[in-house]
Amino acid sequence: MLVDVHAHLTDPKFLHDLPAVLERAKKAGVTAIVCNGVNPANNREILALAKTHSIIKAALGAYPTDAIGFVETETGLEKATHPWDLDKELDFIASQKDNIMGIGEVGLEFKHVTDEHLRKLQVANFKKIMALGEKLKKPLIIHSRGAETETLELLQSSTNKKVVLHCFGGRKSLVRKANELGFHLSIPPVIARLQHFEMVVNEMHINQLLTETDSPWLSHIADERNEPMNVQESVKCIAKLKKFDPIETENNLFLNYQRLFF
Repeated sequence: MLVDVHAHLTDPKFLHDLPAVLERAKKAGVTAIVCNGVNPANNREILALAKTHSIIKAALGAYPTDAIGFVETETGLEKATHPWDLDKELDFIASQKDNIMGIGEVGLEFKHVTDEHLRKLQVANFKKIMALGEKLKKPLIIHSRGAETETLELLQSSTNKKVVLHCFGGRKSLVRKANELGFHLSIPPVIARLQHFEMVVNEMHINQLLTETDSPWLSHIADERNEPMNVQESVKCIAKLKKFDPIETENNLFLNYQRLFF
């Protein structure tokens, strides 16, 4: 049984063939796809999808740049046309606690945000989100691009150790720290062509690994749309690196998912 703990199936790239994508995932052995939200409208889309498709599980979130009133574009950051209130959205997420698997996508984005004031604003927002995670006792699904050190320092101070570091780009010492803290790291199919994720797998305990796709991104094939069925590629790579049987690896990763989310 396979699980994708981080996907974005509301992306326009899935607009015309989502049923086929889900069917391929089921045929590949995927039993759950945790679809991550990034803003109020997206969170509600995900809740609707989860009600329609049992394979889709909802995680509601506040993407770091969205939560400070910006959106990421191909050319950089742009001010959002319709900024929204994070506190109100966190109240909404709390109201949906029985309908969600976790809180995500949340965290810090420092690669595209270099302004110190905006970084501090992100940190303040993240602290509010961590407090909600503690209150709801729900896993946090974390974005930490360019802010891996700061993210771990903040998470270390929280009583909620249910953490998934999605697509974690930190150096080896930070991966080891995440391992020591008992956090989970999710491995995308792009591991097949990025040595960084091989290092992550080698440094992390097998009981703290999960699989993700970040669909439609991070495919094992360059410039190809990613989709949930491709978590099988992550499993193959993890099994090879850990020198485990693929079925044994798959079962272990599924148990990790159950322990963390249930």
